[in-house]
Amino acid sequence: MKIRPMGLNHYTAPVISPTHGRERHSVRLSVMKTNTADEDLDEVETKNTIETENLVTGNLENFPLEIDADPQRQSKKSRFLSALPTINREKVGDEVDRKILASALPSMLNMAVVPIVNSVDTFWVGRLGITLALAGQSAANQCFFSLFFLVSFLPTITAPLVATAVASGDMEEAQDKVCQAIFLSNLLGAFGTLLLAGFPRTALGLVLSKDAAAMDFAVPYLRFRALSMIPSLVSSTGFASYRGLLNTVTPLKVSLLTNLINLVADPLLIFGLPFGLTKGMGVCGAAIATAGAETLSGLIYVRLLIRRKLVELKKIFEVPSWKSIKTIVQGGSAMLLFQLVLNIAFLTAARKVQKLDSTGVAAAAYGIIMQIYSLGVVCHLGIKATAATLIPSERSKNGDDAARRMGDKIFIWGTILGFILALAQMVALPVLIPLFTTIPEVREAIKIPSIISALIHFVNGPLFAGEGVMVGLGTFKALTSCTILGVGVMVSCICSPLGKSLNGILISLAAFNSLQAAAMIFHYLKIGPLKRTQGNGVKAE
Repeated sequence: MKIRPMGLNHYTAPVISPTHGRERHSVRLSVMKTNTADEDLDEVETKNTIETENLVTGNLENFPLEIDADPQRQSKKSRFLSALPTINREKVGDEVDRKILASALPSMLNMAVVPIVNSVDTFWVGRLGITLALAGQSAANQCFFSLFFLVSFLPTITAPLVATAVASGDMEEAQDKVCQAIFLSNLLGAFGTLLLAGFPRTALGLVLSKDAAAMDFAVPYLRFRALSMIPSLVSSTGFASYRGLLNTVTPLKVSLLTNLINLVADPLLIFGLPFGLTKGMGVCGAAIATAGAETLSGLIYVRLLIRRKLVELKKIFEVPSWKSIKTIVQGGSAMLLFQLVLNIAFLTAARKVQKLDSTGVAAAAYGIIMQIYSLGVVCHLGIKATAATLIPSERSKNGDDAARRMGDKIFIWGTILGFILALAQMVALPVLIPLFTTIPEVREAIKIPSIISALIHFVNGPLFAGEGVMVGLGTFKALTSCTILGVGVMVSCICSPLGKSLNGILISLAAFNSLQAAAMIFHYLKIGPLKRTQGNGVKAE
């Protein structure tokens, strides 16, 4: 084989696929030993004949060369086709695929527990047979989660920071970041609790009009639900910390335990104890059950983090210096804007829905649709969380090439998941809809919008995978910019004639997610830190 010289110690040779027997692309071979100045090219070729022949035949054992695939010769299509997992009876995919699944599956299950329990809340409230109770619960939950996600940017950026610190072996730095995140979570959570519990009508004014009939149900529900703000933020920080440790099984156990308690408490508090021992609290009972479960979850996480030496009690009550929290605050400010923009979009949608009719049918239908849709979203969030932790960990340990391969694989798995969820939701709708409400008008209003929400999962795959990659790489400003663009499209659609029907509002959401997905892919391939450039290489040892 003739090696074509490219410069000092670098040569290019065709690589023959050992499985297909045809030339795939050129690679650059970097001779690992230092050649003396008087060595000519023929001597270099002679010394590397055996190694080059091993490369051609696919024998890469003990091959002491760096192999850099020329990105200009490999199309984006072939790049992602090569990232597709192979499935057989013995195993699924390669080591990278299995690493992704080992992190993503427990994360999905853990995140799925919460919307499942929320769906059970909706199920029991629906059994009250009061349409306005469902509408009030939906409005209160929208208000609570809008504020919660607005201040939960801290757990979002905690996971990649902990993952990077752990990958570099600096456990003291990991502990500092966790304690700082919990301190700030307590501070912001106290503000949120005061706002929601002390001024519920003001907060609900973002979703309901002052004279809305559902307000009488929403106000007491929100007061009790607000009590879980601080525990929920502590739980989220604990979950993020364990993700940073690449441990997603322990959070799953915590979530299963605490939400099982919620499931048992729901009917007892809503309808009362059997034999009339206690009077039911109606829709407020569901809020109290959830707040109690979240409080228990927060306490368990604090205990676990202390045992893992990621928390010292005195540190979570100490006011940190600006220098120590600068990284969290700078990254958090961009994520805060990201969450704020998202909240504007979904509050606009929720408020528009509440005004569609005075009976509460559209609002009740929208609440149920979002409950069903959220079951799939949390699975996508599992992929997002996996990307946010594995990408920085892999990049810290093995460099950009390994992180890029991980990113390609995560995009593929996210897309596969999107197709599975879309089809699963459409198949399950005839079974799910009757479970949530006994009211014929609400059931009818749900049918078409729920199909639209199922179709959105097709684009949610690359969307959430891309968001996770961007969080893991710390490109928060770019993520926020993409989101602002998407929200602008969604709000414009809602304010247009599309916003006059429930179908149109779901189509507006679909437009937002589709644009976001395209932006995530473009950023990853073209302008992000892991984009392919001339000279990128993959190290093979």
